[in-house]
Amino acid sequence: MGRRRKTGQPIHGWVILDKSDGMTSTHAVNQVRRVFNARKAGHAGTLDPLASGILPIALGEATKTIPYIMDSVKHYEFTVVWGAETETDDRETQPVRTSDKRPTLEQIESCLPKFTGVISQTPPAYSAIKVDGARAYDLAREGHEVELKSREVEVHHLSIAEYNQEQTRFVAHCSKGTYIRSLARDMGREIGCLGYIGQLRRTKVGPFDISNAISLDFLTELVHSSKDEENAKASLHDYLMEIETALDDIPALAVDQNQSKRIRNGQSVLLRGADAPVFYDNAYATHAGQVLAIGQVEKGSFKPNRVFAYDG
Repeated sequence: MGRRRKTGQPIHGWVILDKSDGMTSTHAVNQVRRVFNARKAGHAGTLDPLASGILPIALGEATKTIPYIMDSVKHYEFTVVWGAETETDDRETQPVRTSDKRPTLEQIESCLPKFTGVISQTPPAYSAIKVDGARAYDLAREGHEVELKSREVEVHHLSIAEYNQEQTRFVAHCSKGTYIRSLARDMGREIGCLGYIGQLRRTKVGPFDISNAISLDFLTELVHSSKDEENAKASLHDYLMEIETALDDIPALAVDQNQSKRIRNGQSVLLRGADAPVFYDNAYATHAGQVLAIGQVEKGSFKPNRVFAYDG
């Protein structure tokens, strides 16, 4: 039986998508992959369908750097609607509990320290977490009772951007695994007025900022307005960020041509020079402006773990 033929082109890099409200992350990835005609694509962290904002999409060999973005700090702007809780902890479903109470500005301000720093948080029942091999949201939609264990997350920053008695807008900077819907639900319970997410927008993911993000409509129009295929490719390439953008927190090591050949074959190389590093937990090797591999430096040698192959 022959090998399955790969479809699409070997496109490599990051697309910083400004995902629209109402679109699933999976659909967004598939659409971007189709627009670029890329062989391989993946995203660095699910964004709820009712949330908008940054969805970093990796194409080709950039998918090998996804873990470095997944672990980075995320920034959000969100609105909490007071006086009710919903099954999904956002506006997707109808209220299941209501309250006549509404919070004062002072009550909200006084509860913020309890939700800042390292906190224990129970994810929403309608989340992508797997329970016995199935997604929690699939089980919940089928009517099963879903009990998820609490987990430690870190909220680096939480502040009020705009106060209103009916709904309040916040800004938060959070670690991987933080659920803003849970944050809204738990603040409502702490104050005693209940709450759920009305609007949610992700504005920053690691090195990727909303100011660099582009919409799917923009990308689609860019392709349709191009006079020919070559023009379309050139136009799209302007909005493709380099693979190493995801690796800005780890050291880069420039190697020569002979060393690059060894690294491409998965072999270790001795780093030369008076200032050559002796030890790095994480580093990546480059040659002629191209990322070759991610690995470690031990006893002055670079040992590749993930080697990049740009022809596939």
